[in-house]
Amino acid sequence: MPESSTSLYAAREPIFPRRVSGRFRNLKWVIMVVTLGIYYLTPWIRWDRGPNLPDQAVLVDLAGRRFYFFWIEIWPHEFYFVAGLLIMAGLGLFLFTSALGRVWCGYTCPQTVWTDLFILVERWIEGDRNARVKLHHAGWSVRKTRLRLTKWTVWALIGLGTGGAWVFYFADAPTLFRDLINLEAAPVAYATIAILTATTFVFGGFMREQVCIYMCPWPRIQGAMMDNDTLTVGYRDWRGEPRGKARDANAGDCVDCMACVNVCPMGIDIRDGQQMECITCALCIDACDDVMDKLGRDRGLIDYLALSDAPREEAGEKPRPLWHHVLRRRTVLYTAIWSLVGFAMVYALFMRPEIEMTVAPVRNPTFVTLSDGSIRNAYELRLRNKHGAERMFGIHVNGDAMWVLGLEGSPYSAVPVAANETLKLRVYVTAPVGSVSAQAAETPLRFWVDDLANGERAYKNTIFNGSGS
Repeated sequence: MPESSTSLYAAREPIFPRRVSGRFRNLKWVIMVVTLGIYYLTPWIRWDRGPNLPDQAVLVDLAGRRFYFFWIEIWPHEFYFVAGLLIMAGLGLFLFTSALGRVWCGYTCPQTVWTDLFILVERWIEGDRNARVKLHHAGWSVRKTRLRLTKWTVWALIGLGTGGAWVFYFADAPTLFRDLINLEAAPVAYATIAILTATTFVFGGFMREQVCIYMCPWPRIQGAMMDNDTLTVGYRDWRGEPRGKARDANAGDCVDCMACVNVCPMGIDIRDGQQMECITCALCIDACDDVMDKLGRDRGLIDYLALSDAPREEAGEKPRPLWHHVLRRRTVLYTAIWSLVGFAMVYALFMRPEIEMTVAPVRNPTFVTLSDGSIRNAYELRLRNKHGAERMFGIHVNGDAMWVLGLEGSPYSAVPVAANETLKLRVYVTAPVGSVSAQAAETPLRFWVDDLANGERAYKNTIFNGSGS
């Protein structure tokens, strides 16, 4: 008879974390309120930039191809600022993981924050852990249906608020809100809200720890960021083992109450050692400390600790001070690189000019010989006015008896450029007969642009092509 096949698939067992209180749980509440407050309220903050400019403090203006962040304005060609921020975010993640483990995952990751909020709603409607476990295993009834529909409705409203807040970053928030209510907004706005509502509802309500374990790459990368000196959540087995009843004189401090497991949002047992699933949220520390307080024993059976301190503590010595684990070559290197990138971005931000110019020679043809024998080159200029008001710009070149001509053959004395706009124009430069520039194959040429309002100048170097005779 053929051998029966064994399925390798295991259905997910829902995790129902028990409510816990303590310093780390309180810290997570504060971070949740602050981060969600920033996310939901930021699009509504106003910032006066003057006439003809949006007054939303943080705005990704796709139509105008601009990004506004309070007093900072980023143009498309300045995308290196966004790249710099991403580099700093990556280095910051490396730094904090090297020093304190997965603190990003445990406290500020959006998946963690929204999952905490969804669990709070679930606990408020269905009760604490035991009540939710009992309800999960119970058959469908009027009560179960009512509780589930109530919970899912609140989850959907949170997801709707999440998607709605996201689209407000890409348009004027009050105007877009009015258009959404009146069903006058663009279809892409409704589609984006629908997608983000659905993903928030599913990820925060049903997938939870699966997002962290199977979808996020960071649990697999963190091993390269951490070492034996990294402070992370761990179990002092030399103090807790062997496990036993509180009244057993030969047992360790761990009474096997399972409090650390019951509060874990990932459903793991921290006493089994370091695990990929652990997000170092430290709720197990609060749960264990609470039990130790009730038993009259020292706190810290589960705590933030470094593996390199284990032999010292087991031998009865004190662990090394906090700075020893935080100030290491790896963390100092990450901090130095992070600071260097930050300083470079700040320098580039404050040193960038208010007017910019690009020059591109027209290559077909490279030059034209006019009827009087003079040589003329054509150039494509782009003048970018970063001021909030229209400015007049003068265009000049330096060279051997050369002058700038416009499309109609008239010199450019002043060119108006609208506020926060880029003007594209063709400029002609002519070298008279017998001049050095007309006879040479190539002559260095510099274009100057003067802001006639404040005297600010910008320049670009290029080449003037002559006859070569």
